[in-house]
This record gives sequence, structure tokens and C-alpha cells, in this order.
Amino acid sequence: MSTRNEAAEVSFDDPNRHAMTQRCTWISVVVNVFLTIAQVVAGIVANSQALVADGMHSLSDLVCDFLVLFAAHHSKDPADESHPYGHARIETAASFGLGAILAATGGAIIWSAGVKLQNLGDLPPVAPLALWAAIIALIAKEGLFRYMLHVGERLRSPMLIANAWHARSDAASSLVVAVGIGGNLMGFTFADSVAAVIVGFMIVRMGVVFSWEALQELIDTGLSVEEVAGIRQVIIDTPGVGSLHELRTRRMAHRSLVDAHVCVNPRISVSEGHRIAELTRQRILDSHPAVSDVLVHVDVEDDLDHDSKSQKLPDRSELMQYLTPVLAGLPKPHRVVLHYLKGRVEAEVFLPIDTLADPAVVERAERDFAGCLRTHPLLRALSINYRQRVLPGPAD
Repeated sequence: MSTRNEAAEVSFDDPNRHAMTQRCTWISVVVNVFLTIAQVVAGIVANSQALVADGMHSLSDLVCDFLVLFAAHHSKDPADESHPYGHARIETAASFGLGAILAATGGAIIWSAGVKLQNLGDLPPVAPLALWAAIIALIAKEGLFRYMLHVGERLRSPMLIANAWHARSDAASSLVVAVGIGGNLMGFTFADSVAAVIVGFMIVRMGVVFSWEALQELIDTGLSVEEVAGIRQVIIDTPGVGSLHELRTRRMAHRSLVDAHVCVNPRISVSEGHRIAELTRQRILDSHPAVSDVLVHVDVEDDLDHDSKSQKLPDRSELMQYLTPVLAGLPKPHRVVLHYLKGRVEAEVFLPIDTLADPAVVERAERDFAGCLRTHPLLRALSINYRQRVLPGPAD
């Protein structure tokens, strides 16, 4: 529901973003105040139920404009303790409220017009003034639609775009009203009331569409198939990423959030895995400007069951207690590295290089480690590494 916008888009972090939203909405407020007064007064004077209905539609626009102003003011607030992801979804809630107001307004118009259609003989003739008022309203609302859509697409604001299409629905309703009034002036008495019913249905439909789209976001519906495919490809192409086995997305007003589980080489260090995760995150942010944040979870293997096997494995303290008798007769290890892979544990023991000076100690250590493997079913492998002297780099 948008036209091609050639103007450059405004960054989400642009400090002028909020001012542009307010200026656009205040222009809409002024236009809708004028139209509401003009249509209702002209409709009453000219005996046009359709024009009065269109005036009430403009009044609902006015209520929605103030709703947009309220949402725009609060949605720009930064994240806090109560809203760690920010306040952007205030815009979504406003879009939902806007849709509900539209649907209720349209329903009321349909009901009123239906009652009038049951008593056509009592309807007074419509004066030509109503036709001129409908034409002026049509021109004003179409111009307002084009202006608001232009600004909304530049800001990539679903709330402003929704409000713009609300204005377009007004223009369409004014066109229907003009046709209905013209028919009434030609002698078809029912035409004005029928036009009011059609306007009511148009308003209800637009309200349902807006509320439904906002509801999809509020229940965390993911991004489109095309957007997800693009993000997936960026992740897979990241150096160091072996595979991707879980990718979740959701919208938050004009921004998106992404969660991804990537597999890396299980033998690399934690810091290298962290670097790969940060590189993945930055590549997504750079390639998809609408994404505001990315959470990358680093895995060493596909854990579609969310590591249910590794959670049942013994922790470091339990394993070190089991290995203590073996390590008791050896020099103190520099470190012991544990690898939790495929439902079992692999341990690497790093001993000082001086340990090699006593072959008997080395032979006993290897024999004891082999015994550990036979008696502990969750140990897959035990390896001994004799640490060479580490050459330090330049001081920080």
C-alpha cells in the first residue's frame, strides 16, 4: 500500500526525525479541523447525510492525529529498566488504536444510514452546496494523503504511513459522497444514504486492516520470507561461521530484532568465538538498516534440542574431583580445558614442559589417564599437552 518514494530515507537516529513526524501530523490536524467543521455544517444545511458522515470521518482523523502525536512523543524515549528494548511499540499500539477507531466510526455510519434508508419518504432534498463541499474535501484529502505518505516513507514509520492511508480512505469516501450527492440532485433520493453506507464500509475495512497489521507485530510475527532469506545469507557468508541452525526475527514499529544461533569450530577459544559473533552482528546491521539489534548465540554443534544432552553432563568441579587422583603425582597443570561435544566430555591437560624430563612420570600419567577413560562413561578423550615457554608480546 505504498507508492514509489524517490526521496532519500531518513536515518532512524536522525535528531530531526521526531520534528518531521510532529510537523506532518500538525498539518493533518489543521486540515482535519477545517474539513470537520465545513463538512458537518454544510451537510446539516444542505440536508446531506453522506456529507455529515464524511465529516464524522474527518473527526475520527482528528482523534487519530492526536493519537499519533502522543505516540510519536513517547516512542522516541530511550530504553529504560521497564522497557529494555525501547518504546517503539507505542507506535504499534497507536496504529492498533487508530484501526479500532476507524472500525467503530464506520460501523456507526452504516447503522445510521441503514435506518435512514428504511424511511426514504421522509428524507428532505439535498442542496447543491453539499456537492461543492464534497469536491473541496476530496481535493484536500488527496493532497494530504500524498504529503503524509511521502513523509512516512522517508521516515519508514508504519504509524505515519497508516495515517496517510487513512487520509486516502477519506479521499475515496469523499469521492463516493460526491457521487451520491450528485445522484440525489438528479432525483435518486436514496443515493445520498447509499453513499453513506459505502463510506461506512470503506472506513470499517481500513480500520480492520490497520488493526490486523498492528496485531501481527504485537504477537511477534517474523519478517517476510525475503528479508529472512537475506539475513540468513549474510550470516552464512560470515568468516568463521560453520552453519546456522536457528534464526528468529520480529518487528518493533519501524525497526526489527534478530536472534541467531551459529556454529563455529569447537576447538577455537571463547574470545575468537565472541569475535565471530560480533562480526556476524555487525554484518547484519550494516546490510539491513531496518534491523536495530542482533543477538548471536555461539554453538559448537547443532543443538536443536537446546543442549539438553550437555546439561546432563558433569560440570568442571565434578570432573576435576574425579581427575584429582591422577593429577596428584604430576606437576601442577597450567590449565585444564574441557570440551562438551556430542553428549560427552573431552579433556585437555596442559603440563609444564619440564614434566618430559622424567619418562617414568609421563608413562604413569598416560596409564592413569587411560584408566580414567575406561571407568568414566562420559569421558570421550583425555589428552596431555606439554606447554612450551610462552613469549610475551609488547607491554600494553
